[in-house]
Amino acid sequence: MPATKLSKAAQDHASRVFDLDVSSLRELNQALHNLTSGSNETAWEVVNPKGSHSVAVGVDQPVSIDVRGSVGYYCAGMNDGAAITVHGSAGPGVGENMMSGSIVIKGDASQYAGATGKGGLLVIEGNASSRCGISMKGIDIVVHGNIGHMSAFMAQSGNLVVLGDAGDALGDSIYEARLFVRGKVESLGADCIAKEMRPEHIELLQGLLDRAGVTGVKPSEFKRYGSARTLYNFNIDNADAY
Repeated sequence: MPATKLSKAAQDHASRVFDLDVSSLRELNQALHNLTSGSNETAWEVVNPKGSHSVAVGVDQPVSIDVRGSVGYYCAGMNDGAAITVHGSAGPGVGENMMSGSIVIKGDASQYAGATGKGGLLVIEGNASSRCGISMKGIDIVVHGNIGHMSAFMAQSGNLVVLGDAGDALGDSIYEARLFVRGKVESLGADCIAKEMRPEHIELLQGLLDRAGVTGVKPSEFKRYGSARTLYNFNIDNADAY
C-alpha cells in the first residue's frame, strides 16, 4: 500500500496545527502515528473537529494534543502516553482501551467512557453517560459530574471517582476496581457493596483528586464501593444474582 501523501498542514512542523476543514482526519492520525521517540513535535492543536470520529486514536508518544471543539465516538482510543484535552464534549467510547497518559474532557462524555482502559487518567469535567468505566482494567477515571446506569460493570481494576451521583446498577458484577462516589447512588449492581473508607483509601483518593485538578473537595465526603466477592465462582445459591 503506498504511503499516504500528507497535506501542507500535516507537513507544517512549525505550527503543529491541524485544521480539519483543510486536512483530513486520516492525515491527522497518520502524522501522529509517524511520531518517533525524541521528536521535537511535542505540542499539537486540532481545530474545527466538528464532531469527527476517532480523533487522535492510537497515539503512542508523550505529546500534548488540544482538540478545540467537540468530538464524536472513540476519541483518543488506545492512548499510550499522550496528554489529550478535548475542549468540548465527547461521543461514545472516549479513551477506550487507554494504556497510559491522560485524557481531559472539558464537557460531557457519552456512554462507555474509558471502557476496558488498562492505565492512565481520564478526567471528565462534565457528566458521563451510561456504562462509564465498563470492564476497566487499571485505568483511573475522575468524573466531576454524574454518571449513568451500569457504570463500572465488570470493572476489574483501577479507580472510578464520581463527584456527583451514580445511576442504577453501579458496579454490577465488579471484580477488584475501587469506586468512590460523593453523591447519591441510585442502586448497586449484583455483588457490589458499600465498603469502609480506610486511611489508605483516603490517601489514594486525595491523590486522584489532586491529579484531576479537583479543589475544595475532601476525600471524607465520598463513600467507597467494591466487590462482595460472591460471584467469582459459580455457586447455585447465588444463581439469581448472575
